Amino acid sequence: MSLKVAVQMDPMESVNIDGDSSFALMLAAQKRGHSLFHYDVTTLTWEAGPGGDERLICKAHPVTVQPVKGDHYSFGDPLTLDLGRDSDVILMRQDPPFDLGYITATHLLERLEGQTLVVNDPVSVRNAPEKVFVLDYARYMPPTMITRSLDDVRDFQMRHGALVIKPLHGNGGKAIFKIDADGGNLSALMEMFNQTWPEPHMVQPFLPEVAKGDKRIVLVDGEVVGAINRKPGEGEFRSNLAQGGYAEATELTPREQEICDAMGPELKKRGLIFVGIDVIGGEWLTEINVTSPTGIVAIDAFNNSDVSGKIWDAIEGRLG
Repeated sequence: MSLKVAVQMDPMESVNIDGDSSFALMLAAQKRGHSLFHYDVTTLTWEAGPGGDERLICKAHPVTVQPVKGDHYSFGDPLTLDLGRDSDVILMRQDPPFDLGYITATHLLERLEGQTLVVNDPVSVRNAPEKVFVLDYARYMPPTMITRSLDDVRDFQMRHGALVIKPLHGNGGKAIFKIDADGGNLSALMEMFNQTWPEPHMVQPFLPEVAKGDKRIVLVDGEVVGAINRKPGEGEFRSNLAQGGYAEATELTPREQEICDAMGPELKKRGLIFVGIDVIGGEWLTEINVTSPTGIVAIDAFNNSDVSGKIWDAIEGRLG
């Protein structure tokens, strides 16, 4: 089947084709004969006529892609795209932050239910932010606290030693801080966090096991399709590739497979087709990434796999 695919993502000129999962998905779609359209989330417009007939439109460009640095995309003439009538699939792929703009986009895209398949399902994305949805699987997590209270964090630090503090809706390893066991700078850091973010923050013990790797495991429609082990770069404790980490080939531990088996059916039920989970030291689940997961390019490079193709198999399967 030939599909019309609208891709809601960041500007094409900013794409790093060596590792961008959205670009890999676009290449795979084009290879299957699907037509691609690129649009920016800020151009979404909802309108209802006198009889209540709804339309969700955007300003889009037909786009073709190729794996050539500096010449990786070509736009056609801009057009107004009716996302409910003129597209079969929408890939919701702009990067977080998971803010009110992102949430509003999920509300608008939700109104396309029954007309156009949105991947991942916008209702589930809205209800399953990375560091909140994971709380459903707290039995697989390290000790965790979500709070704005300095006193509570101090008590947590006294019980667990060195800590990691991170924004509840951050991404890409940004603004993650380590506090040593002596608690130095804890009060100043909590003051800065509370002034910067209105929501509470996630606090966990620092896990020395991160030196062994922070594994990104990708699930498609609830099934494991591949993984990479990410290790911190020189002088870093964060293993995110965007923060200088590096990747290596890996296999799942029995504990990691147990984690995936536990959440797989729920991911499929929620319409979360493309999900990346993070597990430290082969044991500790830290995040369930559903907004704009990454990692498939590195996984394919190490495993000679085709994760993009499996994602499109799942999408086409849902369309019948």
